[in-house]
Order: sequence, then structure tokens, then C-alpha cells
Amino acid sequence: MRRLRSVRRSPGAGARRTVPLRKSLFARLLAVSALVAACSVAATAWLAVQTTSGAIRQEQGQNLAADARIYHRLLGYAAAHPTWDGVGATVRELAEQSGRRIALTTQARAPLADSAVPGAAALPAQASAVVDPLSVDTALSAGAGATGTTTDRVDPRAVGPFRLPAAERSRLRRTAERGVACLGDYGIAADVVAGASGRPLIQVVGGNDPDRIRGTRCAVDALDTPTATERKALKALNQLADACLERQGRDGVHLTLGLSWGQAAEPVPAEAVPVPAAPVATMPPTVMPSAVPTDVPREQPSAVPSAVPGPGDEQAAATGENDRAVASCVGTARREQLSSYVASPALLFIGDPGGGTVPGFDLSPANTARIAGAAALVLALTVGASVLVGARLVRPLRALTGAAQRMRDGEDTAPVVVAADNEIGRLAATFNDMSAHRARLEAQRKAMVSDVAHELRTPLSNIRGWLEAAQDGVADPDPEFIAFLHTEAVQLQHIIDDLQDLAQADAGALRLHPEPVDAAELLGQVAAAHQARADAAGVALGVRPPDRPLPPLTADPVRLRQAVGNLVSNAVRHTPAGGEVTLRAYGSEDGDAVLVDVADTGGGIPADDLARVFDRFWRGEKSRSRRTGGSGLGLAIVRKLAEAHGGTATAVSTPGEGSVFTLRFPADITPSGTPDDPDAMNTTI
Repeated sequence: MRRLRSVRRSPGAGARRTVPLRKSLFARLLAVSALVAACSVAATAWLAVQTTSGAIRQEQGQNLAADARIYHRLLGYAAAHPTWDGVGATVRELAEQSGRRIALTTQARAPLADSAVPGAAALPAQASAVVDPLSVDTALSAGAGATGTTTDRVDPRAVGPFRLPAAERSRLRRTAERGVACLGDYGIAADVVAGASGRPLIQVVGGNDPDRIRGTRCAVDALDTPTATERKALKALNQLADACLERQGRDGVHLTLGLSWGQAAEPVPAEAVPVPAAPVATMPPTVMPSAVPTDVPREQPSAVPSAVPGPGDEQAAATGENDRAVASCVGTARREQLSSYVASPALLFIGDPGGGTVPGFDLSPANTARIAGAAALVLALTVGASVLVGARLVRPLRALTGAAQRMRDGEDTAPVVVAADNEIGRLAATFNDMSAHRARLEAQRKAMVSDVAHELRTPLSNIRGWLEAAQDGVADPDPEFIAFLHTEAVQLQHIIDDLQDLAQADAGALRLHPEPVDAAELLGQVAAAHQARADAAGVALGVRPPDRPLPPLTADPVRLRQAVGNLVSNAVRHTPAGGEVTLRAYGSEDGDAVLVDVADTGGGIPADDLARVFDRFWRGEKSRSRRTGGSGLGLAIVRKLAEAHGGTATAVSTPGEGSVFTLRFPADITPSGTPDDPDAMNTTI
């Protein structure tokens, strides 16, 4: 009992084993689909984010640049006008150029100018910027491409009392033009440009080289001397700065035109090109008021600069602190001096024409959750679709696996359902055909075993019976007795030879000896060999001559006579007395084959049996009598011999009229495996 149970558990006895999940086709299909979906979602999301981010950055950059230009334009208006009166025209012009709504209000949100029509939407709670020339927004100013903004955030266009009258401008310009002409004589290209205060400056083309300019000896020192207007404004600025320093308990300073304090060691020509930063004791270059060029070199202070420490760290620290205090007081004095020359600070609102602010891209947690939710939904739909498709795909495969296992175990196999005409459906149909073919082969095998046993039993039983009769003295071993036993032995040998021929053909070991063959002559030889049997049966046996020359044929003449002889013997056996059996050889229409027909006028073969005439041990007569049929192997051998020569064997029949068996051989083609040399014999097919 234990052994029986172990056999039932054995996989070879039909046990069903579940495929591991990691090897399952369904799991792999699902994993691949999920991976493809995840990669697709990730790639799409990344591409969308990159594209959207780039577009947003581009749009925001364009908006920022436009806002900066608007801010810079209004800042220049405030720097050049003491009030905002008349700014409406500038606001409307900027709105038309940018396609945006622009509004200016006081710090108390009282309207100053608005490009929108009356009754437009209310302004937002937060302003885009504050327009104050004395406190410039450096980010917006840099976005507009403006240069020269001072470190104390005073717009360089706010010059106030440093603005030169026309007479002083003309005088300085003539001096500058003479200097440009002089530099031109030395091969130095230069132009005259005017600063915000109207002071003309010499701008050297191709860069600033002070040593090169000094070597020209051109008289441009007059451009470094303050005019009466500038001296007056500089004096007022100096007084304001000294007052600030006095409140801090510090000594006053003397400011020069470049807003440095101390005395210059050597005056140098003024040029409108940047120069290295001034020593720490002076104001940085951008702190200089717009009344004078912001890039005029600073004078060296009389005090020890902080960049060159004195004896001891304490002295250096004190000098640096004093310089910072002076710079702070100068900046405060500038704003105080310019306050009456510039417009008061105003709030700037920039938005869309509808009145709202320009929306930005806010990747908030809610937006992030929406993106993640959409990606998860797409992934879930993809996985769900993969599950459905995978289940439909794997279901017939599992059915095929189960049917194959039942076939292996020898169980009856029901046909697998073919659901659709696709790859798996065709696989199922092929499997059903294979299963049916296997069932037929199995039935034929069983029938063959039974038939072989029956065919061998009959002659053996006869031989045994007669020998036992002779042994018991019942029969005399006379010549007739010996002849009968010989006939039975020959019949037994014939069956064994037929079985051996079929076994060799099935194993591909049938030996052929090909040589050129005259088909018409071969048919005559076969007819002569069977003439006596035909005469005994009362059947007329003849050969029909070919209508035209036959194509050349290379074959084994012995095997070919055997195949045709089996057909003639079968035809004579099934043709009643008075009938005819006709042999004929002819060529195909295209001349690539030789055909041999064996036609009879017998009773014919029913249509249901015609497809089985070449099966082994099949006979139309089910009685199995030797007087009405042979062993049932002759036609099977005919088909194998024809196939061994690369040909075919077919049959057509009309019940009541007769049958025609046709052998088709390729013309002038050596059988497979046969060398071209005629002397090379004993070829195995």
C-alpha cells in the first residue's frame, strides 16, 4: 500500500506540478507589462515636467524681463521728475508695448496712473515692486540690463543739483571733443558720451589703458575739474555728510567730485569705461553721484587706507570702522540732498489686462498629489489590462499543458477548445491534430500487432498442425506433404520480408542501388513475371507503349520492379475473370517526372476506404482469408519504396469500374543520399 501511494505521488505517474511563480508565463507577462507601464509613466511624467518646467521658466523669464524693463523705465521717470504728474502717458505706452495692465499708486494706495479702463478689477493686495529712485530694487534693475546702480541703492539717473546747465555742458563738450581729436592723432579711437548730469566723458574704443592715454600728452585734465554748479552741489553734500559725522562724534571730511575723501596723488583723465575698484577709504565706484561719472578714478585719501594696515591690528580696525561710517554718512547725505529732486516712492502693480496678477507655477502638495494620483491610475489600468490579457493568454496554454500531461499518462484526451484564430488558437488546433494523429497511430499500432500475430499465426499453425500429424502418424511425409509445408514456410518468409522492408524504410535504412532505368522496359519485365498468374485468373495483362519518349530516370530497378509488381499482384487479385490490368509509363507535362500507372477493371474501392489503401495491414476484405487477399503490407511497401526514391504513390478509384494506382518519380534526379557516381552503390535511404 505504501508503495502504491508513492507511485501515485510520482510525477511520472501523472502528478500535476504547479509552475513556480517566478517561472510562470502569466507572472512574467504581468511583470513585463507593469515594468513597461511604470517606465512609460515615468518617462512621460519626466518629459512633461521637463517640458512644462522649461516653458514655465521661459515664460517667467520673459515676464521678469518685461517687468524689469517697465520698472526701469518708471524708475528713470521718477529720478528725473520731482512728482508723478504726467506719468500717465508713460504708463499707457508701456502697457501697450507689453500687453499688461500697469498701475501706480502712492504708498497709501492712492491712484497715480492706471492703464486699465475705469471700472476694472481691483488691484491685488501685494504690489509687484516699489518704485523709489533712492532705494532701487537691484534684482529688477539687473533684469532690465541697467548698469551703474550704486551700492547705496540710489539710481544713477537721479542727479539733482548736479545737473549741468547748457553753458557748462557746451564748454565741457568742446574740451572733450578736442581731447578725442588729440587721441585720434595718436591712433586711439574715442567717442564723447554724456552722463546723466550732462557732463561729457571720453570713451575709448577698445578698452581703457591709462598708461597709453598718459603717453599721448592730450590735455583732458579740464574734464576732471568740477564746474561751478558741481562745486555748489558738492559743497552742500559735504555739509550734510559732515553734519552726519559730527552727530557720531567724528571729524568731517572733504569730498571730491568722485565722492572720495582726501587728496588725489595725481589727477588722471576721466573716461566712461570701468576701472578697478577704489581703495576701501573711498566710496565704491558705483556710489558716485550721477552728476559725475561713476567710473572716475578715486583720489587717494590722506588718511591711511584700511587696505594697508597700520602698525597693529587695532589701528587697522579703527580705520576700517571710520571708513564705513564715512560711506554711510555720504549715502545718507545723498538721499537727503536728492529727496526734493525725485518723485516720492510709488507702488507698482503689473498684471494681466483683466486685473489679476500673472499666475505662476506652484507645485504644491495638492498638485503633486494629483500628478501622483494620475500616474497611479494609469499604472493600475495598465496592470489591470495586463491581468485580463494575461489570464486569457495563459488559460489555453494551461489547457494545452493539461491535455499533454493526460496524453503522456495514457489517458483519453479531449480536444482542446480553439477559442480564436490567433497564434495560441492555431497552436491548440495543431495540438488537436497531433493528438488525433497520435490516437490513429496508436490504433494502427495495436491493429498492426494484432495483424502481425494473426498473419504469422496462420502459417505457423498450419506447419505445426501438419508436423504434429506426421509425428503422430496421421499424415504421411510424402512429396505433397513436403510441398504444402514449403508453401506455408514461403508465405511466412514473405510476411517477414515485408515487415523487414517496412522496418528498414521507417528507420531510413532501406538500401538502394540507383542506376539509369528504362521505365517502359521495366514494365514489360514485370508484366512477363506476372503473366502466368494473370492467365490463371483469367485476367488480361498488358503494357501500353508510351506516346512520346520518356524523361531519363535514375532508380533502383530491383526495388522499382518490387513496387510495380506489388501493384500488379494486387490488381490481378482484385480483378474478376475477363477483366484487364494495364501498365503504362509516361512523362509529366513539364517533363520533370516519370509516372507509372497500374489500372484495373475490378470492383473499385469505396471512397471511405480509398484514403487507407496504403495503410499497413489494411484490406478491403475483412475476412482475412488468404484466398481473397494478401497480408495487407504490399501497398504500404509500395508507398515506402516510392518515397525512398523521392516520389509518391497515389490511387484513384470508381466503385464498379476499377482503380488506377500511380507512382510518380522525379526525372533524372538521383535519390536522396545517392552519389552522382553510378559506381557508388549500396546507398542507404
